[in-house]
Amino acid sequence: MRICFILNPTSGTNRTQDVPALLTRYATAAGAEFEIQPTAYAGHAEQLARQAAAAGCRVVVAVGGDGTVNEVARGLLGTSAALGIVPRGSGNGLARHLHIPLDLPGAVRRACQPTFQRIDAGEINGRPFFCTAGLGFDAHVSKMFARAGTRGLSTYVKVALREYRRYRPVPVQVTLQGQKLFDTHCYVLAFANAAQYGNNAYIAPRANIQDGLLDVCLIDGLSLPRAVRVGLGLALGTLATSGGAVYHTTQQVRVRSAAPLGFHVDGDYVEDATDFEVVLHPLALEVAV
Repeated sequence: MRICFILNPTSGTNRTQDVPALLTRYATAAGAEFEIQPTAYAGHAEQLARQAAAAGCRVVVAVGGDGTVNEVARGLLGTSAALGIVPRGSGNGLARHLHIPLDLPGAVRRACQPTFQRIDAGEINGRPFFCTAGLGFDAHVSKMFARAGTRGLSTYVKVALREYRRYRPVPVQVTLQGQKLFDTHCYVLAFANAAQYGNNAYIAPRANIQDGLLDVCLIDGLSLPRAVRVGLGLALGTLATSGGAVYHTTQQVRVRSAAPLGFHVDGDYVEDATDFEVVLHPLALEVAV
């Protein structure tokens, strides 16, 4: 079984590790036939993943954060290769949902001696996602986080607290499965394929990554008491029962906003828009877990 490790050299907060040497040590110990391909620019991982699949690699491993995982997974859609993950990011949402070890030796061993299963994949305005996508405050924080200059959970929390005082919800019209559901305000409108954003922040604790459905989470406003309730719900996995959010399940969502709203895919801000089409593709990606 041939394995390709696609390494984002800029991922993670620990830049002192010689990651290629560690990958080589642990993959060799596992008896794997492997190669290591470093990325050179944004979007490169998708291209490398597609090339590795075409060359016959059975497992293509994203070595990086959620953005790298998204790029590699995009490149593997429609191929016969499976996605592996060696998590080295700030959140590692998909890796956590799939119970992939967060330590490098354990993750490499899992990638080299995997079992295989298929998971659903989402798509928002033509952009695939595999963990979560969303509109509103979470996308805005992703945008500000990317500009912060440092990574890690502490930086994310600082950015979120700062922007909480500034952000205002936007009126939206939401349609599920072709039927208008509600007009409301959008503080956060999250589309969850997996249960969490990352760092065990559970935006949709009941989400099943193999059920053919998106869990849609709406938070229409965030007063201070509600913000506390939502924060505790995210941390404890109780948001669905806390009264801080409203949930629906669906395969297709259409959203129109009264003003431009930012959106993210798997934690990476994409752009602002006023019209959003979100769909779920059942069991579209094979993963090595």
